[in-house]
Amino acid sequence: MTLDDLAAAGARAGALLKARGESLAVVDGATGGLISAGLLAMPGASAFYRGGGVIYTLKGRRIVLGHAPGSLRGLTSATEIYALAQARLIRDRYQADWGLAETGAAGPGVHPLGVASGTSAIGVVGPDGREATVLVETGSEDRLANMHAFALAALNLLEGTLAAYPAE
Repeated sequence: MTLDDLAAAGARAGALLKARGESLAVVDGATGGLISAGLLAMPGASAFYRGGGVIYTLKGRRIVLGHAPGSLRGLTSATEIYALAQARLIRDRYQADWGLAETGAAGPGVHPLGVASGTSAIGVVGPDGREATVLVETGSEDRLANMHAFALAALNLLEGTLAAYPAE
């Protein structure tokens, strides 16, 4: 798989957002910015892409998401509930119509919180309580392949969710 694969998936999701006149903000985690790269490879992405960030530490999470101290306490990294919480926060932070977040463990080895390599949770949140999640488990220790698989799954989830919830 290559950046071309991500760009094609990003272009499909981006075209839907553009056609709807809606905006998106993104939190990349174990994907290291590949979700955003896939979306930004599309010419004219500024019509729908508001911004985002790569969150890799607790301090980084606070800076990027701007959440109140303790507001995510009790949530566990690399879970669908946590991904949805981050998607809501980035959506609000950037005043976007949609928020997309990925949290996981690309590997190799076990994540500091015990999450197995090749595990990623992805959440997308949109207007009127529209939301979707997916849990990706590759079973692989291949860091780069996992990063790519997680980003592609996120872009596909975004496209599928947009298609499932037509603009009003």
